[in-house]
Amino acid sequence: MTAPSAALDADLQRHLVHLESERRLAPRSLVLYRDAFARLQAFAQAQPVSLRATQVHHVRRWAAQLHAQGLGSRSIALVLSAWRGFYRWLGHEGVVPMNPVDGVRAPKAAKPLPKALPVDQAVALAEPREDDDTDPALAARDQCIVELLYGCGLRVGELVGLDVRASGEAAGWIDAAEAEAQVLGKGRKRRSVPVGGPALQALAQWLALRGTLADPGEPALFVSRRGTRLTDSQVRSRLKRRALQAGLPTHVHPHMLRHSFASHLLQSSGDLRAVQELLGHANISTTQVYTKLDFQHLAKVYDAAHPRARRKP
Repeated sequence: MTAPSAALDADLQRHLVHLESERRLAPRSLVLYRDAFARLQAFAQAQPVSLRATQVHHVRRWAAQLHAQGLGSRSIALVLSAWRGFYRWLGHEGVVPMNPVDGVRAPKAAKPLPKALPVDQAVALAEPREDDDTDPALAARDQCIVELLYGCGLRVGELVGLDVRASGEAAGWIDAAEAEAQVLGKGRKRRSVPVGGPALQALAQWLALRGTLADPGEPALFVSRRGTRLTDSQVRSRLKRRALQAGLPTHVHPHMLRHSFASHLLQSSGDLRAVQELLGHANISTTQVYTKLDFQHLAKVYDAAHPRARRKP
């Protein structure tokens, strides 16, 4: 909904002149300010209340109406900022005793759900690939990386921090005999994560070829062509390349595999507390976002299969 294009109140017009001549705002910014002031004037006239007599409860109601009209949280925040500056200016002029916009905030924007791959795409990404243009050692390394990101739900920082063997200085390592990974997560909190059969097999294949790339004495489990520890950005680049080779229709990044691990595990087990422990979340509210992902999955199944589901044309 756009603001009405009426002549502005004298105070609002004077403030616009102040913004243009003294603050030297860009023309585009002045257009946005004028739009915000037109909205303010329209609300005040509908109340009705004079701009100089506006109170906090008026501003709260108007902000709620902007939200009801479909204006986004960021746009409402910009409008409130313009109003706040206007009343601050009136205060400096000695016209109003207080700023009615102080303390009024835009509604919080809804956090987007983390993106997870469908099960078939995650499995396709984890399948061993035979590419003529890839060094066998690099192929084995990348296969192991995917298996650990998706099979264990590791963060990319936890993955690149893994060493070949346990030591006093190691941030993390994999105990193949016990089928578990010891990782150092956020807040330097250590946790144990089970490692499945496919990941252990991929690990053994990578370790058999790791010596062809790694520098002598390099402790890192995953190394680059140069023989040194792999970086986060290098993992992202290799994962993007692998996703393209697998024909996945979406951009894949390491954290997407962590999201996929969590949502697929929750769909299968329904055990939120266990998923929390495996992900290393300090607060279960962080993990609860995956219950929304799980509901999304159920909703898609319902829409696709139930005879009474609402189907989009």
